Amino acid sequence: MHIETFQVFCDLVETTSFSEAAERNGISQSAVSQQIRALEDKFGVTLVERGRRNFSVTPEGEVFLKAAHSILEAYQGIEEDLGTMRDVVAGKLTIATVYSIGFHELPPYIEKFREKYPDVDLQVHYRRANQVYADVSDNHADLGLVAYPQEKKGVEIEPAWKDRLVIICPPTHPLAGKKTLDLKAIDGERFISFEPDLPTRKAIDGMCNQAGIRVKEVVEFDNIETVKRGVLIENAISIVPSESVNSEVESGTLVRIPIEGKFVWRPLGIVRRRTKAISPAMREMIAMLKEKRSAK
Repeated sequence: MHIETFQVFCDLVETTSFSEAAERNGISQSAVSQQIRALEDKFGVTLVERGRRNFSVTPEGEVFLKAAHSILEAYQGIEEDLGTMRDVVAGKLTIATVYSIGFHELPPYIEKFREKYPDVDLQVHYRRANQVYADVSDNHADLGLVAYPQEKKGVEIEPAWKDRLVIICPPTHPLAGKKTLDLKAIDGERFISFEPDLPTRKAIDGMCNQAGIRVKEVVEFDNIETVKRGVLIENAISIVPSESVNSEVESGTLVRIPIEGKFVWRPLGIVRRRTKAISPAMREMIAMLKEKRSAK
């Protein structure tokens, strides 16, 4: 039995006309008769008296009419409640992010989101890139943020924004006074690297290969904070996202040098599970992150 059948019966009783009930519901008059007959057969009662001139509702029909109104009201209430839920930004939202984005680019948007949507329990997990994809795919995180996003089974990628890669070094380093640098200028320099499996490291290796240069790798680290620390301790250089060194540049502990040419932009992406319904909280966070993209 379909919910539409209850509506047909209510319209029939209200109009006392099979033809008008049919018109209201966009069906034929015979379809109305068939649906009423099916109801009567199902419950083993007569719901309406069909006369050539007189139409009347039986006592059993009155009981059924009351129940039908209640069912339709309940159904309408479900639609209204679900519609409201689509607009209520609440519940839990978990974001898995790589360190560089989570520590340096995401915080102002987390603060803004929490202020705007206080009913959302927003949690941020800091992960390596492969763990971000796994967390989203395994439904341990609602959204993921990665650099150099890659299409993987079970997830979808939405472009977020781009950040600029720069060369960094201590103020005492010979390159510190340069306004810009071609990559060839760092050939042979002592270099603090990311670990080989990280997407940013792979991109930097590709940049150096295309430029035909080789750096002297001093040490490898798995996150941006230790890379910056290594640059200071070893009086070496590295290549990192520009926004990740804002505080160090402002305090004068590191120098940031733009790279000339095409090796400058690092694309970032939003990862979400392909089969996961987008909750209002997810929707609003994605919109907020894309506002950042448009502002770049």
